[in-house]
Amino acid sequence: MRSPKTIRAVAYFEALKGALVLAASMGLLSLLHRDLRTLALVFVKHTHLNPAAKYPGIFLEAAARLQDSRLLLLAIGAAAYSLIRFVEAYGLFRERAWAEVLAAVSGAIYVPFEVRGLLHKLTWHGGALLLLNLAVVVIMVRALQKRRAERPSMPDDSASRPKPEGASG
Repeated sequence: MRSPKTIRAVAYFEALKGALVLAASMGLLSLLHRDLRTLALVFVKHTHLNPAAKYPGIFLEAAARLQDSRLLLLAIGAAAYSLIRFVEAYGLFRERAWAEVLAAVSGAIYVPFEVRGLLHKLTWHGGALLLLNLAVVVIMVRALQKRRAERPSMPDDSASRPKPEGASG
């Protein structure tokens, strides 16, 4: 399961996640110093939602309370996440063990949350995300196991050590 094609597929997947979140980060930065409530109202009207309804109202209220400092923090967090995904993808392309560990751990982190989400509400996209992350974890764990099995075993150096004086051999 440690074929270069499989590892590269995971690398492309991680790079895609990084690119999507980087685009979201840039989108957040483009909202700095803008009237977010007005933008949210235009969006609600464009999608033919009733601004007085419960969920569009919650969205409009949240947009009105969102400050530039919070937007900036969200954008920085998203950019940091992207950087991690890109570094991970690079490491996977270069077939580095540390990248396989990072991919396994970062994929496994999401699994409990995805399971909880599916237990709360079963959706096809929630199931697909869970399966994708489980596949990444399994692929990376198997790659690490294979890497470990391929490592040359260390010779037993007890035969090469000098015996203590008076010891029979």
